[in-house]
This record gives sequence, C-alpha cells and structure tokens, in this order.
Amino acid sequence: MKQFRPKYITFDCYGTLTDFQMGPMARKIFADRIRPDQMGAFVADFAAYRFDEVLGEWKPYRDVLRSAVERTCRKWQLPYHDEEALQFYDAVPTWGPHPDVPQGLAKVAREIPLVILSNASNDQIHQNVAKLGAPFAHVFTAQQAQAYKPRLRAFEYMLDQLHCGPQEMMHVSSSFRHDHMSARDLGYGARVFVARGHEPSLMPHYATHEIKDIGGLAGLVGL
Repeated sequence: MKQFRPKYITFDCYGTLTDFQMGPMARKIFADRIRPDQMGAFVADFAAYRFDEVLGEWKPYRDVLRSAVERTCRKWQLPYHDEEALQFYDAVPTWGPHPDVPQGLAKVAREIPLVILSNASNDQIHQNVAKLGAPFAHVFTAQQAQAYKPRLRAFEYMLDQLHCGPQEMMHVSSSFRHDHMSARDLGYGARVFVARGHEPSLMPHYATHEIKDIGGLAGLVGL
C-alpha cells in the first residue's frame, strides 16, 4: 500500500482502541430473560438502537444508553429497568484497551501526533485514554462537539480545533457506519479500517487501508 504521512492521526476510541463491552454486558445482564439461541439477535438490536440514538441532536450519552436499552426491551416485550441501563454507562470508564493497542500506538506517537474523536461523554473518556499506554495530543468528545459520529458536525468540530484540513489527516476506526463513511465524505487523506470483526469490511469504497490490529499502523506511515 502507498504510504501516507499525515499531520495528525485521528482515532475512534471504543471498539477500535478500547475493548468495547456493550455486547458481552448485554449477554450477561439479560441472560435470565433471553434464550441463548436468541441472544445474538437481541445484542444486534441493542447495537442498532444505540446507533439510531446518536443520529439526531446531541443529548447526554447516559440518555443515549437509557433510550437504546428501553427500545430494545420494548421490541423484545421485556420490562425496562433504569438501573440496568445505568450499569452500561457506569461500566464504560473501566474498560481497557485491546492487547495490541499500547505497543502499536507508542511506536507511532513518537513521530505523529495522535488524536481521539469519541462518542463518549467528558466524564468517561479520560479514564479509558489513560489505559491506552500512549500520549494523545488531543481528545475530543461528542459532548464537546454537541454532535455524535457519524454526523459530519462531530468531525468538523475536531478539524476546526486542530486548524487542519481533512486531506492532511488519517482516520483509524473499526467502524464504517460510525466513522469511515463520514471520513470519506469529508475527504480524509487516508482512512484505515481495523478489522476487529464486529463490522464487515467495505474496502475499498470507504477505507483506503485495512489492518488486523493497531500493530499494522506504523508501516502505513513509514515507521
């Protein structure tokens, strides 16, 4: 693949860097109400409602999760319990990185500034970033942008703060729906899909490169 040396490398955090545990948590919390053979469909519905909840005007991530859990329960004809929805929210800051992340990031961070653009709230993200094992020049949240990805407004907020054009940037994510479709529309110079297995690859339409983990990032920028 052709090497690209960006001014910044921007990252999605949850799922790409941090080991995202919404699915496993849902399997555990609802194990007494959803049959094992139905659990995959239940978890997929929960993911779909979380995505739908971030497409409108910004609201606190706590409310995103509450509404997504409530809508999933309604579809499956289950009673909704607010304390269960809050378990998901409270757990987010405790999650650590995928095993490949600290070493892979550290190698790149020595040469290129790293930036996070996350759909997290301000009170969650910094605890997760502290576990990633590498320095980040900037960390931006949906709360700051007042918009969630995949909305272009979230990316535009970050670009405005960095005083940088998208053509100078590389974006790294394991999600096409949340990140790469928007990054392509904005004209990012490079878009790197991390094949974590939770979304199918849509190469080469929305990403310019694909890697199996963060360890493959250094080679794309000539390190």
